[in-house]
Parts: sequence; C-alpha cells; structure tokens
Amino acid sequence: MKSENAKRNAVSENGPATRNPFGVMDVPHPNDDDVTQFARNTAPEESDTDENAKPWGTQDTSYPHGTVEGQWSSRWKGAADPTIPGDAPDKWKQGQGEARTIGDRVYLLFDWDSGKRRGLIDARREGPWRLVGKYINLNNPEITVPWVGLVVSDQRIDGYFAQGRVDFRR
Repeated sequence: MKSENAKRNAVSENGPATRNPFGVMDVPHPNDDDVTQFARNTAPEESDTDENAKPWGTQDTSYPHGTVEGQWSSRWKGAADPTIPGDAPDKWKQGQGEARTIGDRVYLLFDWDSGKRRGLIDARREGPWRLVGKYINLNNPEITVPWVGLVVSDQRIDGYFAQGRVDFRR
C-alpha cells in the first residue's frame, strides 16, 4: 500500500509523479531566468496600507499557527479572465487555496470562479519571509508568470506578478 505522501505525489497509478504535493500539473521551470529577473526587480515590503493588509478572507482560527501550510482564502487581479462575463483586470477573483511545503519549496494551489478555475504557484523560500517562483493557470497551461510573495504572517501572504497580485489570507 502506498503511503499518503506517495499517493499525493502521483498523478495516477500509471502516470508520472509530479514535484508538487497536489498531484496536478507541475509549474514548468519555476526557477528560470524570467523568475530570477522578476525577483531581482521585485522587493515587496510589509505595509499597513497594502491592499492585502485588511482582512478580507474567511476568518478561520483553526489553521496551523506558525506555518504557511494549510487552508487559505485566495484572490488575484491584474488580468481579465475571459471565461468570467464582465471580468476586468482591476476586479478581484476570489476563491480558496491550500499551501503545502516540501523542503524549501512552497506550493500554493488555489481556485476562483466558484472553483471552476485553478492555479498553482511553485516557489522557493529565500529566507523566512520571501517566496520566489512561478504561477501556472491549470485550466490554460500556456499562461505562466513569475511570482514573488512576502510572508507577512501565518495569516497573510502578499503576492506579486508583473501585471498584478495573487494574495492569500486566513
């Protein structure tokens, strides 16, 4: 019998294993030159006036304290999702997310549009507060972008990509 971790890492019994612990499509080249360049030019700082500073997600106090792992509320903006009628780049798309870690990697699987659309972020830790990696749209895998996150606390991750934000709260 496979361990629970092995089951999470397998796409299927006959399919190839993935790097991510969710068993979904991996983010291609999460440490490539585009990611490095974006990270070099993106230095988020904690701020009480940041768009993600005020609580907006589901207030759940049962999350595991002192870690980014577990359930999150997620939201993003910066591009229009053509599958959502009336969407625009400046409108937040909200959903749910989950974070899991393997070594120095943090994987953030999240959804929007009532769970119809999903994305995955594969990021490496650069110190205790900074995450650097890439996002893939799991419904449209041609869409991948570099992403930088600031772990403000175990209740808040401020995330940035070139056109906008992918934030997490709990």
